[in-house]
Formats: sequence, C-alpha cells, structure tokens
Amino acid sequence: MKLKFTKMQGLGNDFVVFDFTHESIELSAEQAARIADRHFGVGCDQILIVEKSTRPNIDFKYRILNADGSEVGQCGNGARCFVRYVHDKGLSSKNPICVETLGGDMTLRALDNGMVTVDIGVPVFEPSQIPLLAKEQSSSYSSDYQGKAVEFFAVAIGNPHAVILVDNVCTAPVQEMGSALESHPMFPQRANIGFMQINSRTDISLRVYERGSGEAIACGSGTCAAVVAGIQLGLLDQTVTAHLTGGDLNIEWAGEGHSVMMTGPANTSFEGELSI
Repeated sequence: MKLKFTKMQGLGNDFVVFDFTHESIELSAEQAARIADRHFGVGCDQILIVEKSTRPNIDFKYRILNADGSEVGQCGNGARCFVRYVHDKGLSSKNPICVETLGGDMTLRALDNGMVTVDIGVPVFEPSQIPLLAKEQSSSYSSDYQGKAVEFFAVAIGNPHAVILVDNVCTAPVQEMGSALESHPMFPQRANIGFMQINSRTDISLRVYERGSGEAIACGSGTCAAVVAGIQLGLLDQTVTAHLTGGDLNIEWAGEGHSVMMTGPANTSFEGELSI
C-alpha cells in the first residue's frame, strides 16, 4: 500500500502527517516505528493522523503516534501543525477548529501572522489522574535517581509530565536522568520529563525528554506543563516566553480551572509518498 504524507515541523519538533479522512487505515506500532526511523523511514519525532470526527461539534479526530509506535494523548507542537495542515489541504476552512484527541478535546486557531494558538486544555493535578503513584496531591514529589532524591512537580496536560527545576539547562542531565525517570515505576503510563531554568518571572529555558521519543528539540505540552509548574510554585507570571532548542513559545495560563494557551509557529517541510 502506498500512502501520501506531509512532513511538517514546529520549532524543529518534526512530524509525518497522514490524511485518513477518506479511508480507515490502522498503522501497527511496527509500521509507525519504521516510518519514524530516520535511517530506514521518513524520519520524525511523531506521526500525526487526521481522521473524521464521530462527534457533533468536533471537526476532526487527531491521533499521535510516538517514534516507537506507541500512541499518546497530546502534542502541542503537533497540534499547531495539524491546523496548518487541514487548512493547507482544504480539509476545512473553519478557524478555529475543534479536534478530539486521546488526551481530550482541543481548540486550534491559525493567526494572520502565520502563528498558531492552541487551547491545550485544563491542567490536572490529582495524582490518580496524571497518573502518578502518590498517596496525596502535593506541590512537589520526590523520586530516586542514582541513590539521590530528585524533587519534581507533576501535572497532566494530555500527557503525564514531571518538571524539574535546574540552574542551567545546558548542563542538566537530560539524557541520563530523563531516560531513567521517564519509565520510573511512579509513572504507570511513563511521563515526559522537563528540565526548567527560570530566567525571570516571564522567561524560562527548557529541555524535555519525551516518553517514547527521547529528548525533543521542542515539546509544546511539556512547555505548558513547565509554565504551569512555575506559576503554581509562585515563580512565574501568567504570561511566559519559553526558550527551547528549536525556538520560542508563548504560554498563557490564568490559573487553576483555566485552559493553557500556547502560541508558536508551524511549517511544512516537504511532501512525498511511501510504501507500507
């Protein structure tokens, strides 16, 4: 079978996008991993799938597959690419559009300046809903790493996230600690591990180790999680600029019970056809 695809990126976080609105196609984990492989496939951090909605008032179903073939609930950078894709392909002229994901419904809006704003949803702090194995909700939790305790903030924004405060993201042990904590028994569904450096009350630097993908050049939901953590801890204001390896994102959050709003770019790299 041959499939047409579009390669897209948001701040260097790259995606292979498929339009499955006209026919129902199910990629196996092995097929997805092969497509994502940068030596034997197209190469990407994640695969994005556009499907028909099965619900009223929802425009599309939006599915996300990691580079290892596992399905996840949320991808903020991917969401920006998603709305750009459906507009460019003429699948919808609505703006904003509403999409259904495994992690909840999202509202996506393309801006006149080429940027995209994503309503990424309301953060969840209850441990059982993250999910996180902890007896009660707390402003910080502790895990063990190489015999030492590591303090982190936990939140779910479509995906489980842990956020660790560091003095310098350039020297933070992202690969080693991120890999160890991503699959720690405390996280039954694994977690994205963010390493956040606070530069001021409106400015942070961030690196994220994504579950199933490794360190990402940029992670939209991870950036939202980091800003939420900083605001909850009283360290950040409601509007924050986040600096990631791939570029900057603007995040706004008015506090508990409110959605997190993320604004950033989305671009098409190239199109092609592959056989599976």
